[in-house]
Amino acid sequence: MDQIKRGHHDETAEMHMKPIDVINGFSIRPGLYDENGTVVIPGGVSFTIHSQDATSIKLVLFKREAKEPYAILPFPETYRVGNVYSMIVFGLDIEEFEYAYSVEGPWNPKKGIIFDQSKYLLDPYARAVTGQSDWGKKPAYGQQYRARVVTSDFDWGDSKQPYIPMQDLIIYELHVRGYTKDASSGVKHKGTFAGLMEKIPYLIDLGVNAVELMPIFEFDEMMDQRTVDGEVLYDYWGYNPVSFFAPNTAYTANVEYNREGKELKTLIKKLNENGIEVFLDVVFNHTAEGNEKGPYISFKGLDNRIYYILTPDGYYYNFSGCGNTLNCNHPIVQRMILDCLRYWVIEYRVDGFRFDLAAILGRNEDGSPMSNPPLLQNLAFDPILAKVKLIAEAWDAAGLYQVGSFPSWNRWSEWNGKYRDEMRQFLKGDSGFAQIAADRMSGSQDLYGSENCSSKASVNFITCHDGFTLYDLYAYNNKHNKANGWDNTDGEEHNHSWNCGVEGDTEDEFIQKLRKRMMKNAMTVLLTSHGTPMLRAGDEFANSQRGNNNAYCQDNEISWLNWEQVKKNEDLLKYVKGLIRFRKNHPVVRGCAKEAFCGLPSVSKHGSEPWYLEPSGEVHVLGMMYAGRDDKNEKDEIVYIGLNTHWEPQNVRLPDLPEGFVWKCVADTSKRLVEEIYETTDEMPIVENYVMMDPRSTMVLIAAEP
Repeated sequence: MDQIKRGHHDETAEMHMKPIDVINGFSIRPGLYDENGTVVIPGGVSFTIHSQDATSIKLVLFKREAKEPYAILPFPETYRVGNVYSMIVFGLDIEEFEYAYSVEGPWNPKKGIIFDQSKYLLDPYARAVTGQSDWGKKPAYGQQYRARVVTSDFDWGDSKQPYIPMQDLIIYELHVRGYTKDASSGVKHKGTFAGLMEKIPYLIDLGVNAVELMPIFEFDEMMDQRTVDGEVLYDYWGYNPVSFFAPNTAYTANVEYNREGKELKTLIKKLNENGIEVFLDVVFNHTAEGNEKGPYISFKGLDNRIYYILTPDGYYYNFSGCGNTLNCNHPIVQRMILDCLRYWVIEYRVDGFRFDLAAILGRNEDGSPMSNPPLLQNLAFDPILAKVKLIAEAWDAAGLYQVGSFPSWNRWSEWNGKYRDEMRQFLKGDSGFAQIAADRMSGSQDLYGSENCSSKASVNFITCHDGFTLYDLYAYNNKHNKANGWDNTDGEEHNHSWNCGVEGDTEDEFIQKLRKRMMKNAMTVLLTSHGTPMLRAGDEFANSQRGNNNAYCQDNEISWLNWEQVKKNEDLLKYVKGLIRFRKNHPVVRGCAKEAFCGLPSVSKHGSEPWYLEPSGEVHVLGMMYAGRDDKNEKDEIVYIGLNTHWEPQNVRLPDLPEGFVWKCVADTSKRLVEEIYETTDEMPIVENYVMMDPRSTMVLIAAEP
């Protein structure tokens, strides 16, 4: 059977594939029932789809970009096995047609059954979707989703995936279009996978070793398209999936009609070859079909009450905040999600997944949270996904917040939202956060426990796509989202930001320097905390969104990275590069070093005096000391990160070191506009045990010989 699927066949296989029936002039025979979607076989294509409540299904064929179908082929009743419909259609040229389905069944909305055979439905296992190739343009035949049949002939050669341990990763979150769309990016293929490929040398130089791509599954950017103050707004972020198995064709530089994601695969291959893993931000909590007012795309017309969580009277539960909620723990939906992830790992060699609003993946069919959700458990133990990173956004839009309690089986990692919120508050000088900040920097063992290896469980971040950029975090007290058209009512209200004295951009040099220091402080903390750090693309050179903290609809200069800032903020970029190199070179900073021989604890917390962090809420000084073996297991390493988040200088006494060692300064954000991290201990200045730390500053020290 495998030979038949791949298009290679012998005489016996050819004999078994001979047509046995004719419908509407097409020769057909029963298809490959255990292969959802389409499979190209010698002389034809197998089409397989399933529905529990349908009474009949028709295959609808269109010439490429035609408005009306040229053939409609009912599945014979004898071609149905259980709830699966499958037939091979012979004589089809995959380059000449597109397909959809028409599904007939009962109509009982109060029970969630809403079949409508007049709707052309997209194959839920479609590997490519038509009509979306030109960003911002609807196809000539209108808003109608169809699928293309594709073949997989990509040559991976001897390319290998990096398989970097979780605690050694430095994740870089980016939007494929926004990363290179601006003219300042300097790439040839702006806003595409190919454009991102052109930026690989930059990623290598920066030092990150994993990119997390915001949604690249097929979505309709013109969903809810509108104009505000003369600016056309789109579904720019892409968190409304149309198809889970198809890459967004608008992200390709060249139209790929019947080849399976060649440009995306080439991108992944080249990133992997340069030691960079690729994670996908995936959305399995809802779909673009919305609520009862939304369109029929696929699932509504196939088995509405199976694919969505419905109220007793047939309406849609909205735990996602987007109109509907996928019924993730129904066995049919579980299988589809598992099939999907396996597909991306096998065919695209994806290294990891970040699950949007992942708390929904743990809700039961009635919407209630489950203690051991079968979907999450199945993903954790699936052999195909065994080396894949699984990262949960452990909350949803209906208030289910599971940071630190997300079902993990020691397999799942989490976006640590508490790290983001509490570190922001400590860094801007709020009272009562020194002890909490120490917990967050030491891997949040209060949330994950040492036995769960918090260095693997906690994905630390201070900014992400959802919220202020790092620059805006220290340039705005309030969100400025009027350009979104909702009268500034959208977006997070509690940003824990501080504008350093002036709202927005300013020519005041003192405030400019203060903001630069605050950004360096945040990067210092993030890149010296135990756990896996995640950077938002552009933060390393102070990219701004003009105070917009919810730029989901802004396909313009608000969201596109402004690469002119690279030169303008070169000192910040050099500083971040140096911190990344330092983290990579010192396992004690990553939280994965072996126990030190010198007897010092692996992690210790200090205040203005060593070995004692006052419980008072007014404490703004924190010292974190890490001790352990170096990466060659040849000697002990001791690293100290000092933070003064107060608006006044603070006198700090450092911990005494073993005999023969002194403290040397790796970085100090109070010293002019620090550009680079010292690379060798020979060039590092010695620091006395008594230090007067400047206001709102951080320092990184390392124990070394004088």
